[in-house]
Amino acid sequence: MDQHGKYRALVTAACVFIAGSVSAQSGACRQALALGLDVSSSVDRDEYRLQVDGLAAALTAPTVATRILEGPDTPISLFVFEWSGPGMQRTIVDWTSITNRPTLEAIAGTIRSQDREMLGDAVDHSTSISTAIGYGIAAIGDQSHCWKRTIDISGDGKHNTGGDPRAQRPALTRNAVTVNGLVVGVDSPRGGDIRQLEIGELSSYYNTIVIWGPDAFVETALGFSDFERAMRRKLLRELAAPVFGSLQPGTTPGETQIRNE
Repeated sequence: MDQHGKYRALVTAACVFIAGSVSAQSGACRQALALGLDVSSSVDRDEYRLQVDGLAAALTAPTVATRILEGPDTPISLFVFEWSGPGMQRTIVDWTSITNRPTLEAIAGTIRSQDREMLGDAVDHSTSISTAIGYGIAAIGDQSHCWKRTIDISGDGKHNTGGDPRAQRPALTRNAVTVNGLVVGVDSPRGGDIRQLEIGELSSYYNTIVIWGPDAFVETALGFSDFERAMRRKLLRELAAPVFGSLQPGTTPGETQIRNE
């Protein structure tokens, strides 16, 4: 074996040792993932149905389920909530450690059981992305044992009430939390299909105002009918295993240096 081969072998062995040591820690988890679903006034009952059914289907899709369930000693911890205005955030699935298929199926069933009418007419249906991120930060605060901590914000519009979403960035940095986005292009009844234009504009907005942290990214859906495909693609990307070679010296998974890409 040449010198390069010996080096690669040593690095691989070290990574396996580190992974095993961290996995053996009591209560270890490889990722805390908080998924926030948009229930603002722009989302009607049919679109809401496509959104919740799409999320449930994406979570249980074979490729995604396999990724979620790999490494049962260091499972994924999942939290699902709905958001709109400053006065409206609702937890659908509280933090659940997913160690087997029945647990994943039960989560999907809970998500599918939701109904847009459950929210009521008195709910604030404006769009406060800042409050949604803040709700995710508060929820993810007790998941410090997880290697990665991620908040997902799905939405079909720009922030229009409450504080600037960028004001949440110091708290995100302190808590080593990454924010990813999923933007949805919506049909215009009078102007025809303008989803591609909307997606380009909204993606740019999310890239500038919303997402934050290491490897943060924006996924896109061409309407709510495309939500399942987009969510499945996004989950596969963000549930990728931590790359030990990217760790800063002296850190463990979940303690990587925060930076804005």
